[in-house]
Amino acid sequence: MEEQQRKGTTTVGVVCKDAVVLAADKRASMGYLIASKDVEKVLKITDRIALTIAGMASDGQMLAKLLAAEMELYRMNTGSIPSLSVAANLLANIVFEKYKAYVPYMVQLIIGGLEDKDEPAIYSLDMGGSIIREKQFYSTGSGSPVAFGVLEDNYKDNMTVEQAIDLAVRALSAALKRDCATGDGMDVIVIDRKSGFRRLEKEKIMSIAKLK
Repeated sequence: MEEQQRKGTTTVGVVCKDAVVLAADKRASMGYLIASKDVEKVLKITDRIALTIAGMASDGQMLAKLLAAEMELYRMNTGSIPSLSVAANLLANIVFEKYKAYVPYMVQLIIGGLEDKDEPAIYSLDMGGSIIREKQFYSTGSGSPVAFGVLEDNYKDNMTVEQAIDLAVRALSAALKRDCATGDGMDVIVIDRKSGFRRLEKEKIMSIAKLK
C-alpha cells in the first residue's frame, strides 16, 4: 500500500540576472496510475511571487490558497506589497506548525519571485518547514535527480531570462524522458522586474523543448 501511495513530479526554479524562472510538468500520478495529465503545479501567489508544488496535490493547492490570502491581507493591512522573503518565512511557519502537530503537509516546495529591491530569488522548503535561500537553482520531486544533473552542468551566473528559460526547459525535458512519474508537457513561469508574473505560451515552450 505504501508503495502505491507514492507520488511523483518534477519542478525547477532558476535565478537569473533580472528574473526567476519556475517550471513544472503536468502529470499527477498515483502509484502506476496517471491520475491526470493537466495539473497546474506552478501557482500564482501575487504578481511578484509564485509557488511550485511537489508531493500531495491537495496539500500543495491548499497551501497556495492560504498563502495567497495571507499576502493579500498583508497588503491591505500594511499598505505595502509583500516581498518574497515575507511570503517564504510565513509559509515556512505554516508548514512547521503542522509538522510539529504530527500532521505535516506532504509537500516539497519552491517559492520564487522578487525581494524588496526587486532582486530575483528562490527559496526551497521541505515538509518540516525548513527554509533555504537557493542562490542559483533548485529542483523538487521524483525527477529532480535528473534535473539537477542538467542544472549543475549548465548554470552560469548572470544568465539572461531567455537563457534561464532554456535551461529550465532542458532540465525538465530530461526528467520527462527519464522519470516515469513526470510527463504530459510543462508549465513555465517568469517573474521579472518589468512585467511581474507571466506564463509562457505552450507554443513557445514546445519550440524550445523540441530543440533539446
